[in-house]
Amino acid sequence: MSHAEDAEPARYARAFVIGIALHIAYVAAEAAFGLFAGSLALLADAGHNAGDVLSLALAGGAAMLSRRRPSGRFTYGLRGSTILAALANAILLLLVTGGIAWEAVIRLLSPAAVNSVLIVAVAAVGILVNGATALLFAKGRKRDLNLKSAFLHMAADALVTFGVAAAGLVIWFTRWFWVDPAASLLVSLVIVVGTWGLLRSAFGLALHAVPEGVDAEAVRAFLAELPGVSAVHDLHIWGMSTTETALTCHLVMPGGHPGDALLRRAAEALHERFGIAHATLQIEIADTAETCKLTPEHVV
Repeated sequence: MSHAEDAEPARYARAFVIGIALHIAYVAAEAAFGLFAGSLALLADAGHNAGDVLSLALAGGAAMLSRRRPSGRFTYGLRGSTILAALANAILLLLVTGGIAWEAVIRLLSPAAVNSVLIVAVAAVGILVNGATALLFAKGRKRDLNLKSAFLHMAADALVTFGVAAAGLVIWFTRWFWVDPAASLLVSLVIVVGTWGLLRSAFGLALHAVPEGVDAEAVRAFLAELPGVSAVHDLHIWGMSTTETALTCHLVMPGGHPGDALLRRAAEALHERFGIAHATLQIEIADTAETCKLTPEHVV
């Protein structure tokens, strides 16, 4: 492992701490402005942003738990916590967005007067806070679903606050109060579309689906083409975490055990070609008429 790779977990741990600190400060300030101005909208948004602290704490806590060493009970360590955090974040984001959409529909049916100047000012700060926090996870989102969930949550909130600021400007000049809930509905739709893929990926990993980006048939073909292999069965590929993929399978090799060198080269090739870092290969030499009970594809 390179020094850069070794430092990466610590770097993102700091990113979570910074993001949580920024949002706690913003929530406190927004709630104070809401009380000062008597604005229910700002107080409601402060409650929404308090949910961001929870989502960041979930993702950050999972990132730290994933670094725990394996134990007698948790033989894979706690790597799977990143999958659960990504799934929880996706669900939380959809629930919060649903709440915003519901409130927007109510306000669209009965538009209420709002303080557009205060909305624009507070939303502008929210854009900076959420945007800066999202940037902390922008690089890591491409290879870690847990970091992607944190990035999408913060980017979605930046989009929401941008929509709020834009609506505030329109209201400022036109006094069209219906623009505020209409903008919230449009932004909610954009967030749902963007979050659906995250939810599907996290749900798949939670159910041990083959991780996206791994071609299971190509993996099977590669294993079947190894020297001496006559059949492949009981092949399983799943995500141990949002960044690590594992594989187990049985290789039928009538010529006998190929030796550790071939198995090591096969494991290295699986890592390089398919990103599978944890491969366990069981050799069967088929020296009797008895067939492995796990040979049928439907048996696990």
